[in-house]
Amino acid sequence: MAKFAAALSQHPLATQAVGEVSGSILEQLQADDCDLAVCFASPHHVGAFEDIAAALHSILEPGVLVGGTAVAIVGGAREVEDAPALTVLGASLERTDLTPVALRVEETPDGMAVTGWPDAASDARTLLLFADPFTFPVVASAAAGPGGNRLVLDGEVLTGGAVGVLLDGDVEVRTLVSQGCRPIGRPFVVTKADRNFVEELGGKPAIERLQEVAAGATEEERALLRTGLHIGVVVDEHKAEFGRGDFLVRNLFGADQRTGALAVGDAVGVGQTLQFHIRDAGAADEDLRELLAAADASAALLFTCNGRGQHLFGVPDHDAGLVEQLLGEIPLAGAFCAGEIGPVGGRNFLHGFTASLALFP
Repeated sequence: MAKFAAALSQHPLATQAVGEVSGSILEQLQADDCDLAVCFASPHHVGAFEDIAAALHSILEPGVLVGGTAVAIVGGAREVEDAPALTVLGASLERTDLTPVALRVEETPDGMAVTGWPDAASDARTLLLFADPFTFPVVASAAAGPGGNRLVLDGEVLTGGAVGVLLDGDVEVRTLVSQGCRPIGRPFVVTKADRNFVEELGGKPAIERLQEVAAGATEEERALLRTGLHIGVVVDEHKAEFGRGDFLVRNLFGADQRTGALAVGDAVGVGQTLQFHIRDAGAADEDLRELLAAADASAALLFTCNGRGQHLFGVPDHDAGLVEQLLGEIPLAGAFCAGEIGPVGGRNFLHGFTASLALFP
């Protein structure tokens, strides 16, 4: 049977922080081995991260140690923004194979390629992956420039690439991606497009369709259209109706008044179905509540966008607090990211502004 533990320390001294979280993890796991330890440290601990990783590896003796630094830290029901913090999730996982993964991008005769995939990758059910945005084509960051982030995999601390762990066995990790938006208007089929430019929706210039939606919106919705407008792209076109979770939400970057085209933050093809979406604190709260209400977990990892937190909700601890409110006081650790990875419609994507969770049974 799997057993989980989590701890958070806000002590500004790295040595004290490691002692606090390690002692708490060992106490919670009792005599059970720590098969997996996932750790995250705030930017305040970047300079001491090698010592932190070495100490956690020595004290907890995990089968796999993985994690890194992040702009803000999550532990339990707390989201620690702009202050020192160290968080760890420890797990004793019976009948589960753990395979450490270290990926990097290298130049080959055929162009850039991701190397380091283990043979077990094709068989594993779950991959937990944490990446440096300056050296790997996904984002999760504690730094504003190259070389400022730290990643740890077992006894090695890296400044680039991506690290992770493959899980294969009895522990089936579920994922939850809350995109924090709600649809407005009605869906439209793309009838003309070029790369990431949507030129026509339902036979009309895309900008005219947006104007139609705005004309039918409430005053509150029109205000959100000016500040939080996004595009939702249907992932599975075989469905008769589309609702929450059926759309991959992407940014809307602008409009060309001359051609009537809209610039979207992803490639869009003719025949795809789109719907305008709006985002605000209320929509983000509603979306996460609805997804968590149908979920259950014994422990969780939470990755929330650095555009959420107090910046979006105006109060601290929103996402982590909501997890505790709806799932109970389960062991939880995590980090704020500049991009989150998770599935929508059964396929993995890189997201922005989401709260993404890995839920352990």
